[in-house]
Amino acid sequence: MKHITLTTDKLTTKIYPTVEEMGAGAAQEAADRICTLLEEKEEVNIIFAAAPSQNAFLEALIADKRIDWSRINAFHMDEYIGLAADAPQGFGNFLRARIFDRVPFKQVYYINGGAEDLDAECERYTALLNEHPTDVVCMGIGENGHIAFNDPHVALFDDPKSVKVVSLDEMCRQQQVNDKCFETIEQVPTHALTLTIPTLMRPEWVFCIVPYTGKANAVKATVEGAICEKCPASILRTKEKSCLYLDAASASKLNC
Repeated sequence: MKHITLTTDKLTTKIYPTVEEMGAGAAQEAADRICTLLEEKEEVNIIFAAAPSQNAFLEALIADKRIDWSRINAFHMDEYIGLAADAPQGFGNFLRARIFDRVPFKQVYYINGGAEDLDAECERYTALLNEHPTDVVCMGIGENGHIAFNDPHVALFDDPKSVKVVSLDEMCRQQQVNDKCFETIEQVPTHALTLTIPTLMRPEWVFCIVPYTGKANAVKATVEGAICEKCPASILRTKEKSCLYLDAASASKLNC
């Protein structure tokens, strides 16, 4: 599949002409890795991101018939606090519709954003992650450079927690409107549960899928800016076996 490859520090970046080609390219490489892992171990644990930016990737991944989903446990990386249990904007519900209910996973572990005791929910999900050490993360990057809901004002590269409650910054909340997940910013929750940056970086393999013009500034900061918490995704440049997949639009501001 035709693409341009860049290397920045430890991060590989692959730029494809279209969103569809980007999704297919990322899915093929992720599927290759998942199949290799399944040859090496009895089951594989994967964390997924929930966002429209992941749709092309998820469609291509579930179309790959080589993957034995019955030996894979699935997690997601964040969830709004306070949405109705059946709200389509809920990240568990988003992923249920796009992948979790469409292939036969061994187990899907959902974050409960409606839990009465949020600290206990963080501890519960942390215990599940510890019980099933993650092999692969499939993530995106937000318009403010966040990964999961680690917005710049709450991002910690050395976070002592695995899962935590966070407030969402205005740029993050506005992105949810830009993505047409909500009609107005007032409808977007102000808080969420998120896996922290060390939790996302701990697995050996990270596939980061980032299309669209609205992500171009965040991509530039990730690839060419300082490695710092002002752009949380810049941590990817310290991670071996990580790859960033872009389309022409999201790569449009890179010096390449």
